[in-house]
Amino acid sequence: MIRSGKWIFAVVALAIVALAAGTGCKKHKADEFPASNAIAGWQKTSDTRVFAAKDLWKYIDGEAEVYIAAGVVSTSTSDYKYQGKLEAVVDVYTMGDAAGARKMLETGQTNDAKSIQLGDAGVAYAQSVNFRKGPTLVRIVAYDATPETQQALLDLARGVEAKL
Repeated sequence: MIRSGKWIFAVVALAIVALAAGTGCKKHKADEFPASNAIAGWQKTSDTRVFAAKDLWKYIDGEAEVYIAAGVVSTSTSDYKYQGKLEAVVDVYTMGDAAGARKMLETGQTNDAKSIQLGDAGVAYAQSVNFRKGPTLVRIVAYDATPETQQALLDLARGVEAKL
C-alpha cells in the first residue's frame, strides 16, 4: 500500500508529465503570409503584427467592436508591395468559428461586390479582395487602383489561401 504522501506525489508527477506531453503535441498556427517573391511580383514589406481581440482597437479603432461581437480571437496584418509600386495590406482575422467569419464577410457588402471562387466564399472589389475559409476571414486592400490591381490582389489572395 502506498502512503498518502507518495500517492499524491505520484498523481501530481503523472499529471505534469501528461500536461507536458499534451502541450508538445499541439498544432502550431502556420504563418498565413506568403514570403517575398512567393507570389510573382509581390514583396512582403513589413513584419507581421498580431493583435489579440482585447487589443484590436489599437489597429482598427472604431470597428473593433464589430469584430469582437462576431467572435474574433486574433488579427494578424502585414504590408505588401506589387512590382515596387502598388501597396496593399493583408489582414487575417481568426474567428472563434466559421459563422463569425461568414458574418464578417457579409457585413458591409455593397452592390459592386463580385463573387469569386476563393476559400469557402469570396468577394472582389476594384481595390480589395475578401474571403473566408473555415474560421478565418482575409481582407486584402490596395491603396491605389491600376489596371492590374484586381488581378494582382487575386494572385496575392490565392497565395494567402494556400497557406491557410
